[in-house]
Amino acid sequence: MTSSVELPIKINELFSYLPHRYPILLVDRVTEMVVGESVKGYKNITANEEVFNGHFPGEPIFPGVLILEAMAQLSGVLAFETKGTRPADGVNYLFGGVDKARFRRPVVPGDRLEMESSIIADRRIMMKFETSAYVDGELACSAVLSVVEQSR
Repeated sequence: MTSSVELPIKINELFSYLPHRYPILLVDRVTEMVVGESVKGYKNITANEEVFNGHFPGEPIFPGVLILEAMAQLSGVLAFETKGTRPADGVNYLFGGVDKARFRRPVVPGDRLEMESSIIADRRIMMKFETSAYVDGELACSAVLSVVEQSR
């Protein structure tokens, strides 16, 4: 099924999909989506990210855990669109697990973290995604991520 979502989904529109806000909103734009299948998007890594004050002074490297979070947020957009829900409906997706995480290259200020995510399992309240993040076409990180639906 193809997406009926108007693309790209820009930062202000992401607020309806993700409950995250600055400084933890880690998706700048969704560029492609096939509802029920896959999504692509990116995060621009800028020198003024707060995390670079301590990771690491003089040699800034974007933390791997934040790369995983960015890929989970992108996957969350796909989950919301696939299930036809939004946080405003009282639904949220929480991290359920991280498997097979591999980090291949550092991500530094000035990089564009191009991410992709594909659904590999879709159960009633749990979804699993095969995710990857690239910089300049070079694999930076890959992981299998699980999210669990939480209703309020």
